[in-house]
Amino acid sequence: MSVDATLLDIVGTPYEATIERGRIRQFANAIGEHDPVHRDVAAARADGHPDLVAPLTFLFGLELEQSDVFDVLAGYGVQISQILHGEQRFRCYAMVHAGDEVTFTSSYQDVYSKAGGKLDFVVRRTDVHRGDELVAQLESTTVIKNGASA
Repeated sequence: MSVDATLLDIVGTPYEATIERGRIRQFANAIGEHDPVHRDVAAARADGHPDLVAPLTFLFGLELEQSDVFDVLAGYGVQISQILHGEQRFRCYAMVHAGDEVTFTSSYQDVYSKAGGKLDFVVRRTDVHRGDELVAQLESTTVIKNGASA
């Protein structure tokens, strides 16, 4: 395995983001989400929400903006050209709305190999909190091709 298991000791510096109405609308457009709770404040409030509702995968986009995963892996000698996106998972525990302030904290959960060491897998989880409340967990798996072909 080319990725050292000491990677599991890394916990990223938490960072905060304010959920903005315009970004929710823009994201809803980008993914083809037409539910008015993501676009119209009156419709969101009529549905019992305090403001626009962020689509479930919205937080992953915000997390990507601050992600240091490439820098961390490069620090372990991984060539960026050998990295593939493997998988992502979302666990949503509460709706996130425009105006919410959330905090993202990332950590590495697992490192393992397959295909006789030709492929390494790195699992990273980001916990998203609104105050003390865990609102989501975002998990992504990065695949690293070792050698000339995988």
